[in-house]
Amino acid sequence: MSIRGLGMLALGVVVSAMLMGSAAAESKARIVRLSEVRGNVQMDRGTGDGFEKTFLNMPIIEGSHLKTGDEGRAEVEFEDGSALRIVPNSEINFAHLALGDDGRKLSTIQLTQGTLYVNVHGQKGDHFMVNFGSESITLVEPAHFRLDLTSDEAVLAVFKGRLDVSGQSGPVEVSEKHSATFDVHSDRYDVAKNYEDDPYDDWDKEQSEYHDRYANARGADMSSPYSYGSSDLNYYGNYFAVPGYGMVWQPYFTDASWNPYMDGGWVWYPSCGYMWVSAYPWGWMPYYYGNWAFVPGYGWVWQPGYWNSWNPVPRVVNPPARTVIPQPPIRTRATAMVGKGLAVNPVRGPVERITINPGSAGFGIPRGAIRNLDHVAREVQKNERPVEAKTEMPARTPPPNSGDMYSGRTTTGHPSSGPSGGSAPSRGMESPRVAPPVTPHVTTPPPMPRMPSPPPAPPARSSRPN
Repeated sequence: MSIRGLGMLALGVVVSAMLMGSAAAESKARIVRLSEVRGNVQMDRGTGDGFEKTFLNMPIIEGSHLKTGDEGRAEVEFEDGSALRIVPNSEINFAHLALGDDGRKLSTIQLTQGTLYVNVHGQKGDHFMVNFGSESITLVEPAHFRLDLTSDEAVLAVFKGRLDVSGQSGPVEVSEKHSATFDVHSDRYDVAKNYEDDPYDDWDKEQSEYHDRYANARGADMSSPYSYGSSDLNYYGNYFAVPGYGMVWQPYFTDASWNPYMDGGWVWYPSCGYMWVSAYPWGWMPYYYGNWAFVPGYGWVWQPGYWNSWNPVPRVVNPPARTVIPQPPIRTRATAMVGKGLAVNPVRGPVERITINPGSAGFGIPRGAIRNLDHVAREVQKNERPVEAKTEMPARTPPPNSGDMYSGRTTTGHPSSGPSGGSAPSRGMESPRVAPPVTPHVTTPPPMPRMPSPPPAPPARSSRPN
């Protein structure tokens, strides 16, 4: 081989090593949480089917697109508790969600249109970037801001922190309580020493206060490296010690007739397969870390742990006899979101239907006839093509005088009381229909101090009940 050939070979080896080193420096294993869904919210998971209806607690992976329609709002929670919030008629793209070998979290979000609230806690070493138009914001420290993007301009309002914007306008520094307006079609921009209020600022503030308050009220040291979902665990349940099981967590107002897989379903993701999505408002961390255990006299409890692995398939210890643990559908690409125990146990109630649409043909399955989602998989295989199984999660009406705190989250008082002046939107579980086999152990929430209610939003745009 000639000297030139040897040189080209050596160059190829060096380039290959650099590419391999670059690929090895990142892992695509990061998954974040859809922590709030209000109204019309849709997500494109990269399945090839475009935008589809979303549900609370759906995982979000790299490449996902999230958008809201009229009256729609959504919140996305990251591992360290940082959050994104979008309001009606907005769209964002999760262009990059990766984890470096050194543990750094690398996140790139693209705002396509509408309004985006960003509240980043700024863990040391993490890289968080927000792109809009031809501009980029790189966050290396805590910051809280609002970004509005139209076809002509982008307006950045900084609530906390300091931001450095780069792009066609050049480097622009925007200080706390300042704003900047960027012309989308040119390099012109203007920086002001104040910012205008937006009707959804109160909702963003309310959400931030909720997470800050209850994430710091953790009842037990779980030694968890993650913060997402911890505020919901503290709000909707409590920790206590059980002999032989250690410190465990249990939602309020449960008894031995309840099990943690009574409300939820399977969702399919490219390159990730099926993941269980719980419909309970606290249903994030207990379904991907640790395990559920059935303790006689106490019922089902969650044991924290297994923080180094993501568990898309349920991890269960000591289930009672005849308890059906949900298993993902077999060899299909079906997505099934179901409610009221359809994925786990036969339902003793009114028969409703799931519509499964294989191409142009369709068939219905009575919900009382399905004992688990393997039945759905078998029906899908008969059609010999991938299908999409869809159903909206029905609203759950809390039983009278039950003190059901799952009817909606409020920061205006004790969770079980519901918002003052009206009933909250229901998003929890209904009263048990099966008599408990043992004397139930019922956990009750401690008294909580009241928080002041934010002022109502203007009538022109909807707001969460106070």
